[in-house]
Amino acid sequence: MKYLQINDAEIINERLIEELIEKTKSFDRIRFNEIIEKAKKAKGLELEEVAFLINIEDPEALEELFEVAREVKLSIYGKRVVFFVPLYTSNECTNNCLYCGYRHDNKILHRKTLTTEDIIKEAKAIESQGHKRILLVCGEDPNKTSIGHITSAVEAIYKNCDIRRINVNAAPMSIDEFKMLKESGIGTYQIFQETYHRETYKKMHPQGQKANYNKRITAIYNAYQGGIDDVGIGPLLGLYDYRFDVLATLMHIRHFDNFTGGVGPHTISVPRLKYAEGWALDGIPYPISDLDFMKIVAVFRLAVPYTGIILSTREAPDLRDKLLDLGVSQISAGSSTSPGGYKEKEEHANQFELADHRNLIQMMNVICEKGYIPSFCTACYRRERTGHKFMEFAKEGEIHEFCQPNAILTFKEVLLDYGTDELKKKGEEIIKKALDEIDNIKLKEETIKRIKELEQGKRDLYF
Repeated sequence: MKYLQINDAEIINERLIEELIEKTKSFDRIRFNEIIEKAKKAKGLELEEVAFLINIEDPEALEELFEVAREVKLSIYGKRVVFFVPLYTSNECTNNCLYCGYRHDNKILHRKTLTTEDIIKEAKAIESQGHKRILLVCGEDPNKTSIGHITSAVEAIYKNCDIRRINVNAAPMSIDEFKMLKESGIGTYQIFQETYHRETYKKMHPQGQKANYNKRITAIYNAYQGGIDDVGIGPLLGLYDYRFDVLATLMHIRHFDNFTGGVGPHTISVPRLKYAEGWALDGIPYPISDLDFMKIVAVFRLAVPYTGIILSTREAPDLRDKLLDLGVSQISAGSSTSPGGYKEKEEHANQFELADHRNLIQMMNVICEKGYIPSFCTACYRRERTGHKFMEFAKEGEIHEFCQPNAILTFKEVLLDYGTDELKKKGEEIIKKALDEIDNIKLKEETIKRIKELEQGKRDLYF
């Protein structure tokens, strides 16, 4: 099997990260103002500037940071919030990650790998909520969740359900396997490094293929060579000093962006470590306060404005709602982290504990109340606006031209098919406001025309 030979030392310079953290510890108001003014332009920040922001503890400066993050998010993404939901196909795993409920040595966990028929049932249950996007998550046991297992699942869901985009979170693969994954029709390939700090990584991953730091960090490079030009990364916050992992994530992004000639990761996920039944830890190694978590999201939004930020149901409802204002652009709802969890509520089968149990209808109500528009858009993948094409629009802040009308159309469709009377009332008000925000007259007129077509029974309309 063919893998790229990249030394992870080329990607992550631990010494430089530590030097930057130490160098920028002291708060300087003049320097802060300079960085904030640069951040407002939504063109990104350098590592030293990010180090300065991630070290901030001054309450007044943090509020200013949050306000600029709000402004930048609106300038790039507008008021749309994209919904998705995870579908776990297996909790069988050969790794022994200390923080994970799926770890090999966890004897409490009820192990299960879904058949293709089971996966279709799960996808249909997800579809019945109104979802159009799925994140397929597979335990890392090569005998259970091989590339054949994954591609069969993807193809079966597309064939039997009205799910329009499937992303995949799976173990590193060879270039040839990534080619097979691409051919199956996936959207984004997602993989987390968990922590970029090598000593901590080694401690947290004592057994299994995941113990190979280099293989993990270079997976997105192999995916790109296999034809997947849309990838997502992220740290598991709480395993090590969050300042280190934020800077290391950005190092990873910059290196990958250079490697691909301008195609950085499409998304950054920001999972915060939570208790998992049967884990091998005594507690969270590096606890992160809600305020620091808000700072992390805001800093990521300013550092890489074009990149989507994903937030899961690990976090409590109130905090999730606040983070929508600070940079989060994709959010899950009505989630389960257990294989078969949408059809059956099996105990002792979850990867970790969830904190937000609101369903999709409840979350759409919240989004509308906050003045945002729920989006189920999958257009960029189906119009082949990925990789270089996507980044050309995103880095110039122009992707919003497509996103607003597509958000309106996909939300309208979900309202018609799944909305309650209460949600429909709120939703129609939000759609009216969103239409008023479209500056292009022809595009606005065409969007209104397609809304009428949806009301007459047409479906799956997009630009």
